[in-house]
Amino acid sequence: MGRRTVLLVVAALIAALGTSLVFLYVRGVDARADQKYDAVQVLQAVKVIEPGETLDQAKSAGKIAEGSVAQGQVLSGVLTNTVDMGSKVALTKIFPGEQIVSAKFGDPGDQEVLTIPEKKMAISVNLTDPSRVAGFVTPGAEVAVFVSAEPELILPDGEKRPLPEYTRILLPRVQVVGVGDTTVVSQTTVSGDGEEQTTEEVPKTLLTLAVDQAEAERVIYAAKNGEVAFALLTEDSVVKAADPVTAENVFE
Repeated sequence: MGRRTVLLVVAALIAALGTSLVFLYVRGVDARADQKYDAVQVLQAVKVIEPGETLDQAKSAGKIAEGSVAQGQVLSGVLTNTVDMGSKVALTKIFPGEQIVSAKFGDPGDQEVLTIPEKKMAISVNLTDPSRVAGFVTPGAEVAVFVSAEPELILPDGEKRPLPEYTRILLPRVQVVGVGDTTVVSQTTVSGDGEEQTTEEVPKTLLTLAVDQAEAERVIYAAKNGEVAFALLTEDSVVKAADPVTAENVFE
């Protein structure tokens, strides 16, 4: 075998080896790419989740669903289910499309900043347990605000004449942005003759609403001159303005 023939054989072997190495490298790149873009099922937000909403509440409201995410885009701490995390609350607003990660949820009261919707202001009212649907109204919930009052007509001579007591809708739908601590206060009632007094311990809780200026004025006036109560709403709840309910029409 001549020298030229040997060189040709060696060159052919080197070419074959190079081709094999290129093939193996390309296969490795493809494998890594396939692994990077493999779809992974994780929990994602499909509607805005407000600060203070629990995972269970958000899930029940249809704000969370499973979605496919490329493995290379999966965030650290992403959740695939709500087991053991259902009672945790959102610490910040979570927008549609975001992955649900554990770092954005914590225990109630962990939120450091009160989130107020754009162009709104926050006001607080102090309510008894029945008036706030105790235990069910949480930050992010929407409520209707009712007011009950015992108005009086002040005559020119200063005499006060009682007018019919009434209850009516004050605000049809507003958002709760904060729920404060519950405190027990003493409440004293006096009988009609002004003599007999009854004192009872009543738990009250501060609830904070997001409202505009006109709504704030109405709620503050109603809380100062009457009694305010909340009704917890769902997306399907129907609330509309109506005439006041009094003793004359309560059974109509």
